[in-house]
Amino acid sequence: MATVEECRAALRKLAEQFDEVDEETKAKHVVDRSVSCHVPDLGAVFHGRIHHGGIEFRDPAPGERARDADIRLTISSDDLVALVDGELDMARALFGGRVKIEASIGDLFRLRRLL
Repeated sequence: MATVEECRAALRKLAEQFDEVDEETKAKHVVDRSVSCHVPDLGAVFHGRIHHGGIEFRDPAPGERARDADIRLTISSDDLVALVDGELDMARALFGGRVKIEASIGDLFRLRRLL
C-alpha cells in the first residue's frame, strides 16, 4: 500500500504531465471543474481543480466532501501511483473496476482527450 505522501507525489506528477498537454488541446477540452480523488485504502480524499492553467490538488477543507466535486475519482493508493507512473493503463483500470470515475458525460469525453 502506498502512503499518503506517495499519493500526493503522484498527483503532483499528474499535474506536471497535464502541463505538457499542448495549449490548443487545452483550449478545446479544458473546462474549469472541481475534482476529488478518493483513496479508500488510506481513508484519504484529495481535492483540486482542473483549469486552463493546469491541475492543482490540495487536502480538503473542513466539511468538504468528495461528492461535492464535479469529477470524482476513486482509486487505491497503489493503483494511483501505478497509473501516474504509466504502469497501469487507464482504460484497463476503468473496465477492470480498479478506478471509478463519476462525472457528466461531457466531462468524461473531455478527460479522455486530455489523459
